Amino acid sequence: MPSPFPGMNPYLEGNEWTSVHTALALALARQLAPLLSPRYIVRPEQRFIAESMQDIAIVSRTLYPDVLIAARDEAMGTAAVAMPSTAPLQLATVIPDEEPQITLEIRDAAHRVLVTAIEVLSLSNKRSEGYGEYVEKRTRILRSRVHLLEIDLLRRWVRVPMREALPDAPYFVLLSRAERRPLTEVWPVALHDRLPRIPVPLLPGDADVPLDLQVALDTVYDELRYDLSIDHTQPPDVPLDGDDARWVAKLVQP
Repeated sequence: MPSPFPGMNPYLEGNEWTSVHTALALALARQLAPLLSPRYIVRPEQRFIAESMQDIAIVSRTLYPDVLIAARDEAMGTAAVAMPSTAPLQLATVIPDEEPQITLEIRDAAHRVLVTAIEVLSLSNKRSEGYGEYVEKRTRILRSRVHLLEIDLLRRWVRVPMREALPDAPYFVLLSRAERRPLTEVWPVALHDRLPRIPVPLLPGDADVPLDLQVALDTVYDELRYDLSIDHTQPPDVPLDGDDARWVAKLVQP
């Protein structure tokens, strides 16, 4: 069953986002590849960011001491292990959560020169240590001759840094063309809007190629059957309020 939303489905921002993030990046790559050939190639590059989230804890079933204390048994000529007289405490520990980060890289096919980077932002790009790491990477790109396209389909956490305040909108697409910096093309996207069709810039002299974000998202939603794992009769994991909440409730009502 297709998504009931004309644009971004806010139910995808919750527990499903990690899989949506990966699948959407790959869908964008598949859409771009035939448009770029044969002069350019597009490749997904994956890395992982470890985050220490306070709500993620795993209890170890068995705790092993770092040091064994042995007492020598003179009669047997062997060392006997002295066991602890009391059981250790069983406490929860915080385990860093590794979240995949996928960047689409468009490169010149002949020389493999990086031309355009496309980022589908994840939660770790927008919070705690991951935010600082992403801003550092973003800054390196903005100081280069590489175009940067950022797709932010998450309402939570911090937005990318801008000299001027972004308008009030739940979602954004930002395109920084190397030759026009610091000016950035910004597409604010309302909850009821269709995701935009974005021009993807290439090397000087080559025309932009179009990237249809809505087609990519709808393809991911349909092919991976997110309708089977999302209950639209319940509120989304990331809460809505005001007019947006009322609009969504009316849209998804049976």
